[in-house]
Amino acid sequence: MLELMKTRRSIRAFQDREVEQEKIDSILKSGLLAPSGRASRPWEFIVVTEKEKLHRLASCRERSSQFLAGAPVGIVVAADEKASTTWVEDASIAAAFMQLMVHSLGLGSCWIHVRERSYNDSKSSEEYVREILNIPEHVRVLCILAIGYPAEEKAAHMEDNLLYHKIHYNEY
Repeated sequence: MLELMKTRRSIRAFQDREVEQEKIDSILKSGLLAPSGRASRPWEFIVVTEKEKLHRLASCRERSSQFLAGAPVGIVVAADEKASTTWVEDASIAAAFMQLMVHSLGLGSCWIHVRERSYNDSKSSEEYVREILNIPEHVRVLCILAIGYPAEEKAAHMEDNLLYHKIHYNEY
């Protein structure tokens, strides 16, 4: 598991190749297996494979989201805010589980943050995504995971570069 975590990197360039449905199913199962506060499981996952929708969603932020247009799969990670006061944390854990599964399957992914980001001066990224995908108001959008076969290679994280000084025992 530690090796998987060291080699998982954010991938923003993808091969022009479809992701097999079995792999998508495994990714979604890993999200459904994530823990949540009081077992509320507030998350909702919207799988987007239609190129036109991926291109539209790639514009959900003023910058930093355009690479989604080149991904064969986008998974919108959202959550029912009525189901849990910890929906942000719960959805974040599910997204992280899915990203680890993505990497274990030989795929790449990158998190596109949507919550509290801007589409433009008058509309939030969340409102923009909600409109495109017909997401109800009580379901909040956390992020979009861009997923596909990597078209770039990145070096693994080196243990020597870990910020061990941020670890404290018994007190700060």
